[in-house]
Amino acid sequence: MSKLAIFGGSPVRETPIHYGKQYIDQADIDAVAATLVSPALTGGPKVTELENKLCEITGAKYAVAVSNGTAALHLAAMAAGFGEGDEVIVSSITFAASSNSVLYVGAKPVFADIKHNTYNIDPESVRKLITPRTKGVVAVDFTGQSIESEEIREICKEHNLVFIEDAAHAMGTKYDGKPVGSIADMTCFSFHPVKTVTSGEGGAITTNDEETYKKLMRLRSHGITRNQEEMVHPTDARWYNEQVELGFNYRITDIQAALLISQLDKLPAFSKRRWEIVEKYNEAFKDMPEIQVQEEIPQSDTTRHLYILRLNTELLNCDRRQFFDALWAENICCQVHYLPVYWHSYYEKLGYEKGLCPEAESYYNSSMSLPLYYTLSDAEVEDVIKAVKKVVDYYRFFL
Repeated sequence: MSKLAIFGGSPVRETPIHYGKQYIDQADIDAVAATLVSPALTGGPKVTELENKLCEITGAKYAVAVSNGTAALHLAAMAAGFGEGDEVIVSSITFAASSNSVLYVGAKPVFADIKHNTYNIDPESVRKLITPRTKGVVAVDFTGQSIESEEIREICKEHNLVFIEDAAHAMGTKYDGKPVGSIADMTCFSFHPVKTVTSGEGGAITTNDEETYKKLMRLRSHGITRNQEEMVHPTDARWYNEQVELGFNYRITDIQAALLISQLDKLPAFSKRRWEIVEKYNEAFKDMPEIQVQEEIPQSDTTRHLYILRLNTELLNCDRRQFFDALWAENICCQVHYLPVYWHSYYEKLGYEKGLCPEAESYYNSSMSLPLYYTLSDAEVEDVIKAVKKVVDYYRFFL
């Protein structure tokens, strides 16, 4: 329990504000209900409609909808041809799926550091890590802000690397006016309920390359094809299908697709409201030396998934855990995103050690995420701000 809970008075709020929450309206419910009584529940027309809509929103030529964001990353790593003996440079501050996808195909993740002010992967760190074994880069649009796409793309082009953008946080974001999803060789999305739009579970890969698209479509469904041009033993028999490589069952259902199509209709409203909340937070915290807010690169028109505070714990005379627990005592349910991936015990067993990415480690020890979602009201935003300022004042003046 925090000191505030022990010594303080009443909390700012009587009921909790959670850090993330989906929004489902009647249009979403009606879309799902209509699909439930349709002839196809999976592998049907709603999946195709969703893929077409994703192409329309992202500007990509092709989209492949899959069961979740991790499946998208796994299939992208397979389609890229990563394998034994290869190295793939990955972001150090991300959910573990980004680098796990590299391990799934037998390659080695190599962790790049982040920039101090943006928290996104540092292109200079990427450059320094390239070796003759490097085959690709998996760069994460952390919090929804675009990575420095142009510089990353140039690095990949110079060294003949596959550029995979992990845009799990970034549906709706643009880089230099161009939608995220149409820039990298492959871009992977997640539609988990805490993301800006949701299908419950779900993901997608977008690409502009036709051969990559065809391979992703096969890999999504066991490596099986009905396309005679892809078969080793082609036939025009209507019943015939042929497994030509080892794939997975990573299909998304028409039920999920129907929900996501409806959610994507609300993307502009979701993006606008999230940015309004970000602006309120930024304005409230901009003159507080105890707090650092995330810096935006000018090229990124961001649909923000997370709002991160970094604490100057020297000015606060407390550590991140004390501050975190104090906010929870005020019924502000903050979160931390993320532990540097190579700090996980599984990665320790693989031989990764602390100290690889100093900026990422410093970030982790001083960061937390505040509530950010579409239905967060102005009054709730003010309560979050009030609670943060209350905790800052407590540790600034009373310790």
